[in-house]
Amino acid sequence: MLDFYRRLYRAIRPSSGDDEAARTDGGVVSDGSAADPVEPDRDATARLKSALDRRFGSDFMESSIFWLPPFLLMGLFVYGAVIWNLLISLTDYQRFENAPDYSNLDFEMYTRALADSGFIDAAVNTLILLILFTAGTLAVGLLLAILIDRGIRFENSFRTIYLLPMSLSFVVTAQFWLWIYNYNNGIANSVIGTFGLGPVSWLGNQDIVLYAVIFALMWQFSGYAMVVYLAGLRAIPREHYEAAKVDGASTLKMYWRVIIPQLKGATISAAVVLMVFGMKAFDFLYSLAGGYRPPNGADILATKMVREAYANLNWAYGSAIAIVLFAMALGVIGPYLVYEYRRDNL
Repeated sequence: MLDFYRRLYRAIRPSSGDDEAARTDGGVVSDGSAADPVEPDRDATARLKSALDRRFGSDFMESSIFWLPPFLLMGLFVYGAVIWNLLISLTDYQRFENAPDYSNLDFEMYTRALADSGFIDAAVNTLILLILFTAGTLAVGLLLAILIDRGIRFENSFRTIYLLPMSLSFVVTAQFWLWIYNYNNGIANSVIGTFGLGPVSWLGNQDIVLYAVIFALMWQFSGYAMVVYLAGLRAIPREHYEAAKVDGASTLKMYWRVIIPQLKGATISAAVVLMVFGMKAFDFLYSLAGGYRPPNGADILATKMVREAYANLNWAYGSAIAIVLFAMALGVIGPYLVYEYRRDNL
């Protein structure tokens, strides 16, 4: 901290002109011999530190009326709830008959999860959903962004239409796709019927139900990925496009080798948001694929967690699954925060 104030002092102190000589590269040297600035005396550093501390402390206390209440509420109902959930996952708490016993904490519920084939299947389905949903949504969003960025007519209208599904809740979207996937009268079976295929039980076949869910989620969030990529494309100088064309690159090579590599930041940001939404897809699956008990092919950790906690009243086991989901979310968000911190964006 002392080094910080010293650097700040050197940055804001006035130049003396008497004991500093101009350097040929625009800098200054002391006594014409050393390139490093003269170290401030300790008294001046101490006075500056004291003044800044007084100012910061005053602002800190005056603004506490605005940030302290939400900070306490978040600490209690978010982080406090996470800690309490972790403690419950270390007990054998069931039903509502008695209070949890915190005297004998262990990892029995986590061991039970590793031995539970249903948990393993749900974890695998969750990973498949996150990977395919994120990758597919990014690909579709990038394609839409490139098409819109090339100056098509009615650009604003298309952009609004593509983004509109994201404004709908998961429950509304699930009901919409229930109609589309209807076995007898659904649009999906009507379309493939024109090619002599089907009908297909999209939500009853355990081999394809997860992919049907992923496709519906891609439809809802591809507009979001499009907006993120479109902002990234608009930030790329037009000179880069022109330089690639001068070098003889085709449109495909121009985007693949020149433009898309510059969208790394947009890709990472959109991927993190999409994976978080994928882990929060409980209400979508609840409405689309059969409540607490979707087909095994579509059972993910979120649905199994709620089923264990509220249907089977295994609160400790449900809490353990919730902690696993929380750890997965940290595994997604944590590296992203480190990445943004290293880029000085935090």
